[in-house]
This record gives sequence, structure tokens and C-alpha cells, in this order.
Amino acid sequence: MPRRVLTVMSADVDAAAGVGAIWTVWRPKSRRVREHIALLEWYGEQWRYVGGGSSPGDDPVDVDVLDVRNGGGVLSLTRSIDPPRSITAAPWISCVKVRLGRDVGHVLIGARRIENPEQCRLIAAWTSPQTDHGARPVIVALGRDGVELSRIGPHDSLDTYTWARLREEL
Repeated sequence: MPRRVLTVMSADVDAAAGVGAIWTVWRPKSRRVREHIALLEWYGEQWRYVGGGSSPGDDPVDVDVLDVRNGGGVLSLTRSIDPPRSITAAPWISCVKVRLGRDVGHVLIGARRIENPEQCRLIAAWTSPQTDHGARPVIVALGRDGVELSRIGPHDSLDTYTWARLREEL
């Protein structure tokens, strides 16, 4: 398809967990822009679509260091069909959209290192136990020299850089 109709913004694969996510934008420069996220799972020697969602497109955001938003998740149905597993023991597959500042060299999503892409936007996927499906891994933004610029914990709504700026303004 022409890029003006469908654009892949970012894709991520956590090979160790056997999951991935793709973030696409339909009609990126239109007033009717739509964003789509697809969650995938490696099963039976092939990638399988296990869920996803769609929403109106986000306005471009200028980020100082780190912005995490619009996460989603789905229960791993392909892994729940293997004995002795069941639907109650199946892992949760999650993803989140991450926006980074220009000074960020790479980001750590849990133990995985992902380089900051040119457009400073990426999607990250991971698995977690079904009982903790709301928690994301710690996300750390590092500068090009490897120095930590900011971090956001599993249940935090703001990163440490933003919290520090808010404290200064008060």
C-alpha cells in the first residue's frame, strides 16, 4: 500500500517471550487518521495474530525525555491450548507506545535495550503472568552517553524527569 494510506510507525519483537506488536497508522495525514495496534505471538513455527485495537490518531507530541501511553494487552490464547496449560495459566501479552526526546539514545524495557528510532516513537511488547497483567516493565530512557535521563515504574503515570520538573515549578 502507498505510505500515504498506511504507515508502519513501529514494530517490536521480544524473541525470548515469543511475542510482538505492530503500530500502524491508517491515513496518517488525514483528518480521519486511525491508529491500529496488532499483538502477535510465535506459536507452531509461525506468527499468529492474538488481538489488537484501533483508535483515532494521536496528535503529535513534543516530548522532553519520556512519555508512555496507550498500552493494551490480550490473553495468550495460542499458548493456553497446550497441555498441561490452561486458560487460567496462560500469560498476558501487553504493549505500550513510547515517545522519546531527541536526546535519548536508547530505552530499556525491562532488560531489553531498544535504540531510539529517528521518529522518536516506538512500540514495546512483553509478557507477564495473568495475575499481574496491568504491570509493565520498568522503562528507562538513557542518553547517548549511557546516563539515565528518566524512568517510569510499572504502575507510575509520570516519569521521574517530569516529576522533577513539576516539583521545581511548585
